[in-house]
Amino acid sequence: MKKVALITGASSGMGKSTAEILRQQGYKVCGAARRVERMQDLKDKGMGVVALDLTEDASIVEAVDTLLEKEGRIDILINNAGYGAYGSVEEVPIKEAKRQFEVNIFGLAHLTQLVIPTMRKQKSGRIVNISSMGGKIYTPFGAWYHATEFALEGWSDCLRLELKQFGIDVVVVEPGGIKTEWGGIAMESQKKVSGKWAVCTLGKQGCCQHGYHQ
Repeated sequence: MKKVALITGASSGMGKSTAEILRQQGYKVCGAARRVERMQDLKDKGMGVVALDLTEDASIVEAVDTLLEKEGRIDILINNAGYGAYGSVEEVPIKEAKRQFEVNIFGLAHLTQLVIPTMRKQKSGRIVNISSMGGKIYTPFGAWYHATEFALEGWSDCLRLELKQFGIDVVVVEPGGIKTEWGGIAMESQKKVSGKWAVCTLGKQGCCQHGYHQ
């Protein structure tokens, strides 16, 4: 029986590359992202795709239910989706700061909660949380982004201790800057942002500031 992998943020960058690598290694892969149309190439290669918005509880539940109904198991969850907002603490709106946590921590946590019971029943599984160097260091204007990555690091370490007894491993990956197409997209995005703060849409996929995208 082939093992099943669920990868968030699979519409580009590290998420899409990881999906392809796992497919080549014999896994059944399901890519999840808001931009389903950007995963057509994965679908053409026989991989599953599912819509996922980490700010919407219903979307998270539907994504997991859809995969479990089709495959009956989840062996690997790779939490890769997210984004980064940069700007001074004084000027970044609290609404945006809350959204940053909603995507990078709470949405990720909800998805993980829904996957754990299946892995526990299987007595095996692996949860891979893509953090970044931003979870170990800090930079000017990155307070809210770094806060989410520091939180993800601590949350993951606690989760690892909780799940070890069930045969479930929790892994944290901390990449630095990775060159992808999103450098240009981030520059265009920042040009459109009014005020003195900007949302970085690069993603764990490729920003020197370690921001990332869904």
